[in-house]
Amino acid sequence: MKNVIIFKARFQYYGRLCLTLLALLMGSSNPTLALELLDQVAAIVDDDVVMDSELEERISQIKAQIRSQGRPLPPDSEMRQQILNQMIVENLQLQMARRAGVRISDAQLNEAMTRVAAQNNLGLDEFREMLKQQGISYTATREQIRNEMIIQQVQAGNINNRVEITQQEVDNFLQSTEGKARTAPQYRISHLLLSIDTVSMQSDEAARLGELERARGQIESGTPLLEWLAQYRKNGGREIQGGDLGWRKDSELPAVFAEFVPSLQPGQVAGPIRSAAGMHLVQLVDRRGGAEIIDQTLARHILVKPSEIRTEEQSEQLLQDLRRRALAGDDFADLARQYSEDYGSAQEGGELGWSRPGQFVPEFEKTMNSLDIGQISQPFRSQFGWHILQVEQRRKYDISEENSREQARRYLYQRKFQDELDAWLQKIRDEAYVDIKNV
Repeated sequence: MKNVIIFKARFQYYGRLCLTLLALLMGSSNPTLALELLDQVAAIVDDDVVMDSELEERISQIKAQIRSQGRPLPPDSEMRQQILNQMIVENLQLQMARRAGVRISDAQLNEAMTRVAAQNNLGLDEFREMLKQQGISYTATREQIRNEMIIQQVQAGNINNRVEITQQEVDNFLQSTEGKARTAPQYRISHLLLSIDTVSMQSDEAARLGELERARGQIESGTPLLEWLAQYRKNGGREIQGGDLGWRKDSELPAVFAEFVPSLQPGQVAGPIRSAAGMHLVQLVDRRGGAEIIDQTLARHILVKPSEIRTEEQSEQLLQDLRRRALAGDDFADLARQYSEDYGSAQEGGELGWSRPGQFVPEFEKTMNSLDIGQISQPFRSQFGWHILQVEQRRKYDISEENSREQARRYLYQRKFQDELDAWLQKIRDEAYVDIKNV
């Protein structure tokens, strides 16, 4: 006990001595003795801190974003308080992530950065340059996105199991005014406009219309309208204008297009269509909602995977033998139950259910689409191993109701998720130890 008392006494003595020296140095007029405060704590958050430098960097980022959008800046004190509160809640979630071992790899982060750049219609190098011009640190942006990805995982892990959507809730929503509006058919359209003076009827109108007709021919041959327009402008063309009109509901379609667009299939073109502004071409880029008929296939398959004890050649040969047995009268479903290494479907006799276009990997879908009903394929390779498959039935199926219900479910989920998230964030903020030092 004596040693402990001596140690504490020495610590208190040297502590007071250090504080005295620090006070003398800070009060000294000698510039060589003056101390420069490099950073300080803005807030203590449970087991971590938010540094003032981090807060200032985030404030600078947000100010640059607001200026780039041409919006007025809020008062500094208000912005500082709001951003600090946001960083405190983020910090709490990042601490949870560290305790749970949540990690985002550099490869995942690189993919995310590429997606963010693409959303701005930029390559990654162009995106980096854009941030630089706006005074935003690319490194800081990269780490902020990493943290956002981590936080998304933390939120999903804590909120997903709290959100439940019942069939009755979906039914009620679809019958509501809001539900009908949100699930109404939508069309994404792009258009070209050739302005023509309909009063004087310019003498060169026929020649100008010829340019529009040539545009239609190229678009119908597979060149997307917007790509044609970009090339036209690159070549110096100025008379034909246009662009992407985005997603529109029936009630939001320009009157000149409303008669034509609902009957188009994605990729199809209508026009030239005359209006007071001139002559138009309109292309339906995509549609969602409304009647949607797809081709479906019902098929079975047998999967055999090469391994250390079975080569590629042996796997292919085994499937050749099974195919011969099936053609000779053995039941394909029984063979699948006995030999298939797709354990999810093997117990169902290799049954894959009714498929949608794009559901399977390209090699599988290409082979399936090439078969007649009842036909068994030759062995073929995919990334999963060697397959043979048998087509049982084909049909055209209207998935509009399924799409509407899925759309309603997603909307209800997002709304409930946000409500639960807001409550959860408030809870972890209230339960945390937070000491704000500098605002």
